[in-house]
Amino acid sequence: MELRVLNYFLTVVREKTISKAAEALHLSQPTLSKQLKELEEELGVTLFTRGNRTITLTEEGIYLANKGKEILSLVDSTTANLMSEEVISGEISIGGGETQAFEFVAILLHELREKYSDIKLKLYSGNADDVLDKIDQGLLDFGLVIDPVEKQKYEYLRLPLADHWGVLINNSHPLAEKKTIAPEDIVDIPLLISSQSSVDNQLAEWFGENIEHLTIIGTYNLLYNASLLVKQNVASALCIDGIIPTANTNLVFVPFAPPLTANINIIWKKNQIFSNASKAFLQLLSKKE
Repeated sequence: MELRVLNYFLTVVREKTISKAAEALHLSQPTLSKQLKELEEELGVTLFTRGNRTITLTEEGIYLANKGKEILSLVDSTTANLMSEEVISGEISIGGGETQAFEFVAILLHELREKYSDIKLKLYSGNADDVLDKIDQGLLDFGLVIDPVEKQKYEYLRLPLADHWGVLINNSHPLAEKKTIAPEDIVDIPLLISSQSSVDNQLAEWFGENIEHLTIIGTYNLLYNASLLVKQNVASALCIDGIIPTANTNLVFVPFAPPLTANINIIWKKNQIFSNASKAFLQLLSKKE
């Protein structure tokens, strides 16, 4: 499969009709249709259901569209990073979960771009599972992850910061008046918890037993949408402090007691071949460690 033809396919996905895609690509409609047909024959799948007005992607088409965007993004960033070895330029791609610690990274990136203005940034938000998966695929250079997370197969630096766990609560809830939350306080209330695969073990250690006896009504991967349920008093959310601003809202964050903290790490693949931009970021990060 040629990158040129992959780009044709993604243009059709974006424009939703072959005629508009052909116009955007400066191709004739028969030429584009022929290229797409040959792509389907090469892959042995049907990518489109062709309607009277617009095309509809099949399941295989949706899969190729998602992966194709990642492939072309990786090609673009690789090309940019290889174009100059003398000038510090190119793209740094960083993924991270929801944490105030990203401000630490933001300060470093600001310092780096003050010195090397040609550096471009690509940010991705997701929980640790999402970030690790993209690092494994080579789609991210660095990941900002919150413990607990399996770091053995990665290189990493622990940041001089820590996050603090607690409960995000509607201010009309009786627990909102408390200064701290103990394990027994939340045994019988509806809860939302992180879907990150390793968080359950950390919470279980804090509770001193399996968390299955809790009233967990749902999970979240990023906290914002969960906070909307907390605003409606559907449930309370076990989460990290500082992710959701609570000033002038009906939300209250109450920390755990005894405290439960989480270390924060920057990770990258072992034996990673970095662009000169990513090398400069890592050097700066090492100085701040």
